[in-house]
Amino acid sequence: MHMRSFTIMVDTSCDLPPEYLKENEIAMIPIPFHLDGVQHDGGSWQEITDKEFYGALGKGSVAGTALINPESFVRVFSEYAERGESLLMITLSGGLSGTYQNSVIALQEVIEKFPSCDIHTIDSINAAGGVGLLTTLAINKRSEGLNMLDTATWLNETKNRCISLFTVDDLMYLHRGGRLSKVSAVAGSIIGIKPLLNVAPDGTLKLKDKVRGRNAALDKLVSQMKRSLDAGTTLDTVLISHTNCEDDAKKLAVMLKAEFKIREVLVLMMGPVIGAHVGPGAIALFFKGDMTRTEYEAKFYS
Repeated sequence: MHMRSFTIMVDTSCDLPPEYLKENEIAMIPIPFHLDGVQHDGGSWQEITDKEFYGALGKGSVAGTALINPESFVRVFSEYAERGESLLMITLSGGLSGTYQNSVIALQEVIEKFPSCDIHTIDSINAAGGVGLLTTLAINKRSEGLNMLDTATWLNETKNRCISLFTVDDLMYLHRGGRLSKVSAVAGSIIGIKPLLNVAPDGTLKLKDKVRGRNAALDKLVSQMKRSLDAGTTLDTVLISHTNCEDDAKKLAVMLKAEFKIREVLVLMMGPVIGAHVGPGAIALFFKGDMTRTEYEAKFYS
């Protein structure tokens, strides 16, 4: 039996389903979320279904998230350090959450106690399926036989190529969660106008464009993806995350397969960690581009 050389751990912002994590031997640490004042520490769909969660948001319920505190990271990291096991932790963007910073604080504490521990933590500079995409790349590198440190180095060099494009139904969710200014939110909330956003090179969200209607928004996601790829590029894995609008997500998947050479398209329900901030009706697209996000921004948005 093949023994994994190190453990990959993700937080629940990654959107990868439990069966995928289990199949690929990925450990998970939950980011707590709350709905109408009720705390859910499981960080995913253990205590409430996705339909219930997004249905409640659509009716005006208020949701939010908390951080994984340093103590939780210390507890988990210490378990690996005590066993002498290598661990690679991939977190939600430090530009959107303090989770990465808390993992760094915790790791420093664990290193003081276990100086020879082999643990590394990475800021994905991404969210939702973007964290999931980086995780799939980590799985591939581990399968190729890379050790933990070489995998971490490669991921840090590659993560700026993990491009994230998405559209939402209502920008006010992002404004209420402090992820977008009120001016941007109001500008994008005109009836029938569908805003298009991306995750910037620094891991924060940026409003980039607005189109009229859902079909135009899906077309725009495809055309924006095309701009960042060389002609004839074959993509390994593309992720589509959605907040309870599976038909549109599947429609986008069909459009992508018709336009690009893609080995695998994963259509995923976006978890509550990011879903709380984007609201129902969001669709996000994640892929590894042939240019970095920095190059993409400079070429098309400067």
